Amino acid sequence: MPGRIFLSLFLLLAACAPRGEITLAPEAARAGHVERIYVATNRTPGGSRQEGVSFGRVDVSVPPERRPGSITYPRKGAAPDPQRDFLVSDYARFARPEDFRADLRRAVAARPPGDRDVVLFVHGYNNTFAEGLYRFAQIERDLSLPGVPLHFSWPSRGQPLAYAADRDSVLYSRDGLKRSIEIATEAGGGKAILVAHSMGALLLMESLRQMAIAGDRRTLDRIGAVLLLSPDIDVGVFRSQVRAIGRLPQPFVIFTSGRDRALSLSALISAEPVRLGSLTDAGPVADLPVTLVDVGAFSNGTGHFNVATSPALLRILSQAQELNSVFSSDVGGGVGPLTRAALHAERAAQIVISPAF
Repeated sequence: MPGRIFLSLFLLLAACAPRGEITLAPEAARAGHVERIYVATNRTPGGSRQEGVSFGRVDVSVPPERRPGSITYPRKGAAPDPQRDFLVSDYARFARPEDFRADLRRAVAARPPGDRDVVLFVHGYNNTFAEGLYRFAQIERDLSLPGVPLHFSWPSRGQPLAYAADRDSVLYSRDGLKRSIEIATEAGGGKAILVAHSMGALLLMESLRQMAIAGDRRTLDRIGAVLLLSPDIDVGVFRSQVRAIGRLPQPFVIFTSGRDRALSLSALISAEPVRLGSLTDAGPVADLPVTLVDVGAFSNGTGHFNVATSPALLRILSQAQELNSVFSSDVGGGVGPLTRAALHAERAAQIVISPAF
């Protein structure tokens, strides 16, 4: 059995190389579509843990010549190609948190009415700073997310064998994410929409739990939606987190897949039958006000981030009025069945999205 575990692990590792790095190329702004991403991080420039949170703003050039769901980095030894590579065209660091808050508020105020939410994204396990940042820019571009994007980058080691170290970094980062959520909800104009992937979902739930224990209902009530993508969370732990949080932000949507190889390995390492993100039956959370969206039919590779990497699923989601309404804090009448289920569920609802043949 140990041999089989390590074989599975190495198969997953093979899909992780090469690793992403930041490449600054100001000229890329003229070739690609620029996504301006606000950044809060408790990583040092070298990637280790940092006391406190630093703030910045990064312009990511998304290349025009690429397949939806894909991210391409410059080849080693070759000049960056703005037509094909994800690149940073500009960036700014903020010396003071209040300067960051002011710039974020200006960005929110510049959006059209009804589109003034802040969308905060938390990356998952085994992500470098560049990988989390570029993935969010790719999601922003491919799904045309509303609102101002804010990325919380926690100090993942960016190493496949550092799973335990990354879990410790999640615990280390709870205060930093809590502070970033507070900033997002105070930006004005709308609400904070929280999106977290994999182990980042554990970090998000822990930070929400911490807010609830501290009695910070004001911040919790200004969260317009929560979306957990392939959450790497023990189901029992999730239930205890929900009990501590109390009234969950709504809608609260969990994207799952029973064909997620990364979560299967996580469950095996944890001696569990299943993780929250690999549920194919809403039964274990049936009494909770959440919506499970099963996207396992679109699995490719490890199947751990179908929402961001499957061109077919991206095409469906980007055209779905329901998804746009889920992200929007101004949801009125005439919405589709996904939004209605998410907004009004007193018990878990389950939706399965399948390819159209």
